[in-house]
Amino acid sequence: MIHVDTLIAGATLVTMDQTRRVIADGAIAMIGDRIVAVGKRAEIEPQCIARERIDGRRFVATPGFINGHVHLTETLIKGFIPEHLPFDEGLNRWVIPLYQGHTPEEQAIAARLAVLSMLRTGTTTFLEAGTLIAFDAVAEAVADTGMRGRIGRWTMDRAFAPDQDQTALTDDAIAALERDLAAHPDDGRLIAAWPLLVGHNTNTAPLWQAATALARQNGLGICAHMAPAQDDPDWYLATFGKRPVEWLAEIGVLGPHLSLVHMVHVDQAEVELLAQSGTHVVHCPAAALKGGYGATSCGLFPEMAAAGVNFLLGTDGGDTHDLMRAGTAIAGLFKDARRDTALFPAEAALEMLTVNAARAMGLAGSIGSLAPGHKADIVLHDTNRPEWRPLHNPVAQLVWSADGRGVHSVWVDGRRVIDNYRCTTIDEDRLLAEAQSAAEGVIARSGLPRQSAWPIS
Repeated sequence: MIHVDTLIAGATLVTMDQTRRVIADGAIAMIGDRIVAVGKRAEIEPQCIARERIDGRRFVATPGFINGHVHLTETLIKGFIPEHLPFDEGLNRWVIPLYQGHTPEEQAIAARLAVLSMLRTGTTTFLEAGTLIAFDAVAEAVADTGMRGRIGRWTMDRAFAPDQDQTALTDDAIAALERDLAAHPDDGRLIAAWPLLVGHNTNTAPLWQAATALARQNGLGICAHMAPAQDDPDWYLATFGKRPVEWLAEIGVLGPHLSLVHMVHVDQAEVELLAQSGTHVVHCPAAALKGGYGATSCGLFPEMAAAGVNFLLGTDGGDTHDLMRAGTAIAGLFKDARRDTALFPAEAALEMLTVNAARAMGLAGSIGSLAPGHKADIVLHDTNRPEWRPLHNPVAQLVWSADGRGVHSVWVDGRRVIDNYRCTTIDEDRLLAEAQSAAEGVIARSGLPRQSAWPIS
């Protein structure tokens, strides 16, 4: 007999373990921040004396989902930016000015709202997009939420004006990364800093190389935006005579520490470089669809998967943080685009949300699976809901029928952060009121027009 803190008994377990077991009438036992037993209820329950026993018969249990790319501080501007804008106009006239118009307090509120949105929909770990402006304020704001994440500041160093001192810009960017890593080390704490980069065409080779050295020396990762639109490859070809991934390979920064985000406009030679180097790719289906990136007409994502590129998913901006919706999207987009229903089955989509993402974050063997010794990051999906009944195939229904609204309970590191659909670490009502007020302030100061095809009165 073993004494455990929590025993979930009777749930259907989608383990995502090495053999991908799905266990009906299963049980999970937790001690502290770890899972200590997973298996059939009839085998596990008699061995355990539990401080808390949870009747799991109405639930499907999964590992916590892992969001490979999220902008924590876009939540206050969701729904405000017109969707018909070209990529450059949307980014430069709307997104960046709105980002820079947030006060530190407003960025902190936005980040807490993003965390709440992720936890409520079953995401337990995230990789931020490297776009925090009020970095320290955001780090402090999310530290007590109980969520696991890796965060980074808005880091770019390219001199866009002839009177800018390129060396000083690069030195300042490297120094800021070093300060962040020292202040928020990845030493086992839930929220830690990584040397993240904005990407696109905003970072010089010396900064890429310095960030890569920091990542490799400290066992950390990097993510950077690249090639959502044709602009990125066009700029790299015009400037260096090489496509983006070819240039990154030439300067020696590809590798398993690196996740490149979007990656819609790549060619087959770049796919091979990604596969050979172990570089990860994060696809954000919602951003690609809303932004008209051409993912289904141009994107080589099936070719990446076939070549062995580790492929994971992100929610990107503030429109939604429900990663389950990204799983549904990836399971369908390329079936339709290639007219091949064998592409990206539900099982592959769930791997992108769990084990693939854990690998990209350097946490394979620690998160992403329901397995003894893994962190107790667990989600209970309520099957007493219309989208879940009748229950025939929990894997298929997680991807094709359910979404994050059915998430009933969530544990991160053995701590229950969602209980009966409510967050235990955040005052939800207070935060939602703060977010509405803060958003109205950000929009009013921006001077940007409210645009709606239908009048709002």
